[in-house]
Amino acid sequence: AGYGQCKMAAGGAADAQARFGHSVKGLLTEKVTSCGTDVIALTKQVLKGSRSAELLGQAARNMVMQEDAILHSEDSLRKMAIITTHLQYQ
Repeated sequence: AGYGQCKMAAGGAADAQARFGHSVKGLLTEKVTSCGTDVIALTKQVLKGSRSAELLGQAARNMVMQEDAILHSEDSLRKMAIITTHLQYQ
């Protein structure tokens, strides 16, 4: 009877080991899936950040161009005011 019980205990231990191995594989699969999802989210965030930096740079360039146009217009208005003053004297 002792031999049969020992064999059953060994079989039970092997069964428990198999369940444990299956459980560990399941946990690893969950962790890998979770990490993959996190990497995808991080990649999207980095791409969004680089796009934001690109848009910010473009906005800065546009602002500089507008500033140049405003300064040129201001200079032209000043010259027209001088011409208007001279024409009034004539």
